[in-house]
Amino acid sequence: MAEKRLDALARRLGLRTDPTIFFVSAVLMVLFLAMLLVFPEQIGGVFGDSREWIVTNLGWFFILGVTVWVLFLAYVALSRFGHLRLGDDDSRPAYGNLSWFAMLFAGGIGTVLMFWGVAEPMSHFATPPLDGVDPYSAEAASDAMSISLYHLSLHTWAIFTLPGLAFGFFVYRYKLPLRVSSVFYPFLKERIYGPVGKTIDVFAVLGTLFGLAVSLGLGTSQIGAGVNALLPSVDNSMWLQVGIITVLTAVAVSSIVAGLDKGVKRLSNLNILMAVGLMVFVLVSGDTLFLLRQIPQSIGVYLQDLVGLALWNDAMSPFTKEGGWGWQGGWTVFYWAWTVTWAPFMGVFLARISQGRTIRQFVGGVLLAPSLFTAVWFVVFGWSAMELDGIDGSGGALSEAVSDDVALAMFTFFDNFPAATLVSGIAVVVVALFFATSSDSASLVVDMLCTGTPDAGPVRQRVFWGVSEGALAASLIILGGLTGQDGLAALQQVITVIGLPIFLLVFIMMFSLVKGMHAERGAALEAQFAGILDKRDAGRGRPKVAGQGRSRGSSPVPAAAAASDDEDSSEP
Repeated sequence: MAEKRLDALARRLGLRTDPTIFFVSAVLMVLFLAMLLVFPEQIGGVFGDSREWIVTNLGWFFILGVTVWVLFLAYVALSRFGHLRLGDDDSRPAYGNLSWFAMLFAGGIGTVLMFWGVAEPMSHFATPPLDGVDPYSAEAASDAMSISLYHLSLHTWAIFTLPGLAFGFFVYRYKLPLRVSSVFYPFLKERIYGPVGKTIDVFAVLGTLFGLAVSLGLGTSQIGAGVNALLPSVDNSMWLQVGIITVLTAVAVSSIVAGLDKGVKRLSNLNILMAVGLMVFVLVSGDTLFLLRQIPQSIGVYLQDLVGLALWNDAMSPFTKEGGWGWQGGWTVFYWAWTVTWAPFMGVFLARISQGRTIRQFVGGVLLAPSLFTAVWFVVFGWSAMELDGIDGSGGALSEAVSDDVALAMFTFFDNFPAATLVSGIAVVVVALFFATSSDSASLVVDMLCTGTPDAGPVRQRVFWGVSEGALAASLIILGGLTGQDGLAALQQVITVIGLPIFLLVFIMMFSLVKGMHAERGAALEAQFAGILDKRDAGRGRPKVAGQGRSRGSSPVPAAAAASDDEDSSEP
């Protein structure tokens, strides 16, 4: 009865979506915003206490979990399942390798790299997290680069690759709706269309909104720092950041209303070129020979340190550090919790541009191409910053700026280069454009997660999600200001709590993928022995077993899924 009423309400409002997922997500989000306005300190305290508990008791699970995902993806790509395609077996990639890599490359450049490219290496350089390492030493610099690459290369892209692979496999082979619940079809079967599936989708929508809001908050603080650097009389206050979010949200909503898809794409391409231009400028204007030597060396040292870092939990910190274990809670656990809230958003994007590719091609391309660019970016910006600050010295202006406000790091860094004001202004524009354009596309993806189709819903739906993202980001900034915290601390608290249920969902995706791939293999063998394969496919050993489309009023029953129904007692 309630579902029928929601459906009637959606029709009256001119919406084209799953009414339960849309309205429940919207109501929970509005309720959260209302509670923030009425009880900011109490809400801040709840998130603070919850984050402390999660970091203390489950931080090891976040750290170990993402490393398991990296190993799982490598196994799947190299296994006998690597030849399976994200789509029908006779489908082929919609994009050529060059275009596909260019889109992955675009995904690899984001506000995260702009924000942390200087700030993270400098933070670890000035305050080494590993025991027995002196600040500002050559060893501290080398460790800082390895830790930065650990946080933002292979492991980060594994968090995106796993859901992207799951989306591509179940949506394109099983012909299921474009929703997170579809990934769990091997376990839930038709229940993905019931309360359990809708609950999963609501969590995914809310997690994605909060993940985007945190990114907006971080980028806004950096834009505010840039405005302050260009106009010292303007303080980077809470209200300036709220104003920046309002402007960026208005730009994003305007593009949604105007339908400027081509314009947004061109703007995004221009934005990418500007970001790459900044990197080339630093490479050419800085110590070019030193940086060129550091690119292969830093990648080699990172790969050498990777096993230790991937399993490091600082377990001896209660005995060796004052205050016990906490550094990884503010860095590694925060990164993984934040990144996993982007998993549905990035998963949809990666799956859409990768339809027709094999699992082996998908995993290899998505993991390696953006990770390689990230490594080059951090080497150019990070090593340049540490060299300018003084390796084997006692610290300089850059480390002091990072200590005062990490958002200032990039602009203090540019003060050491020619045309500093112009370059800082370009950096502000790059960060602002990243957010204006990504907010538009994010609104579309969130809308897809509600509708379950790749088709754009009515403009009013996307406008609603665009405004919601801005409102959430502004509220989190205000939460930090009203509770006396800096904005980054408030964002870390919220995202760690929101990220936990999304992290658990992505973890379960591994088992769902294994079960689905085994079902595909079983269905293929059964079909081959039954003699229903055509000679060409049988000769190549590449059976055509992808699922059939879903008709109105019925649920998809792909061949592999049907086989798995009869094999529920078999290994997943």
